[in-house]
Amino acid sequence: MQKYIQTTREKQQQYFLSGATLALPFRKQMLRKLASAMHQYEKALSDALWQDLHKSYEEAYLTELSIVYGEIRNHLRHLCKWARPERKCSPLAIMPATSKIVKQPLGNTLIIAPWNYPVQLLLNPLVGAISAGCTAMLKPSPYVPNVSRVLTEMIRSTFSEEYIAIVEGNREVNKMLLAERWDLIFFTGSPALGKMVMEAASKHLTPVVLELGGKSPCIIDQDANLEVAAKRVAWGKSLNAGQTCIAPDYLMIHEDVKDKFLKLLVKEWKHLLTNDPQQAKHFVRIVSDKALDRLISYLPISNSEASNSPSGRPIGGTPSHSEASIYYGGHYDRAERYLSPTILTNVSPDAPVMQEEIFGPIFPVLTFKQIEEVTEFVAKRERPLALYYFGKKGNYILRHTISGGTCINDVIMHIVNHDMPFGGVGNSGMGSYHGKDSFLAFSHRRSVIKTPTWVDMPFRYMPYKLFKLIKKMV
Repeated sequence: MQKYIQTTREKQQQYFLSGATLALPFRKQMLRKLASAMHQYEKALSDALWQDLHKSYEEAYLTELSIVYGEIRNHLRHLCKWARPERKCSPLAIMPATSKIVKQPLGNTLIIAPWNYPVQLLLNPLVGAISAGCTAMLKPSPYVPNVSRVLTEMIRSTFSEEYIAIVEGNREVNKMLLAERWDLIFFTGSPALGKMVMEAASKHLTPVVLELGGKSPCIIDQDANLEVAAKRVAWGKSLNAGQTCIAPDYLMIHEDVKDKFLKLLVKEWKHLLTNDPQQAKHFVRIVSDKALDRLISYLPISNSEASNSPSGRPIGGTPSHSEASIYYGGHYDRAERYLSPTILTNVSPDAPVMQEEIFGPIFPVLTFKQIEEVTEFVAKRERPLALYYFGKKGNYILRHTISGGTCINDVIMHIVNHDMPFGGVGNSGMGSYHGKDSFLAFSHRRSVIKTPTWVDMPFRYMPYKLFKLIKKMV
């Protein structure tokens, strides 16, 4: 595998240096090829998503395929404008020179995707790489083997490997890929793995785009429209069974509306997923046994006391987190890797469930009296990928917190707007993409000054005659 990776990277380097990827008509043709391949493999991809994640066709289309289709259309529509040189004003000191910025592809790129949205999060960055004029080596996640197999077949039947290549494998393959010298590494995954990617990239001073995650707070204020908030929050946490990097991670609810909101949240979950979410067509399963075990460990019962019944209903036992209690849910089925939507109350901020991104359908609940408590709590923790606020103090929240993205009176939907950059800040990532930002992520903005030779101003040369005049000009 290592030899294949080295050889393929060298082929891609030679192909890029040949200039084959530079022409805009070529880039557009390749974008159309990608769209055509996706249409051809749409059923196979949807079937694979069902096999690996129990993701329905409807959810697969809305959260994976349609986003990539939309991204391709957006790039085809605007690529010529994005790639056009930008004219800039020239200061008096360099007149009569002209100034402009030209966009050049960075070159040979590596894209490593996660398992939670394995189609979207592999192909959406690829759209940016193609649009910018780069080559790409793709690495899908091994945790969704059926999806990875279909993606590999699709890419290899659509593109030559000297242009777009794909390799499957585990973290050992990741290490082989990261040992190579790339012109850009685009990684989506956990902050822990993001640090490993950045460390590997630093050896070659390779730029990185890191799309990570974190604990994205969802704040329900006293003056929020509770009915609408409950409906939108229930949907946002149910999507992909909470296995979404921008899922609302934990709830912060004003103490005066806590009871009412939680009752509404349960009501909306039952409306979305029925009284038995395990039988619901549109409720995704947890990706692996290991991930399910981690989520079960957050529940306030010891694993050894969990029920062995098919529904996996907790039946008591010694609490592992003495203060927390299950307000709703807590049911699981190991055979199906199923975990129901769950609300935990009386949660300590120091509890394990509040220390790392949950990445599942568990909602720990904290309460507050004053909005200042919220901003202080959020500001002291790692900066999240997303922040959600329901209420009338949105501007105050924006002024006193920092996050990758924010929705006021909504969740998740900021990812839908192609004209908005998507990315993290601090521990939740660096760099952004979507739309024009995807094109720019894979491009170098090169400053170009063009100076005519018919005039050559003497004042810039030693011994700096007319220095007093020069001081006024610079």
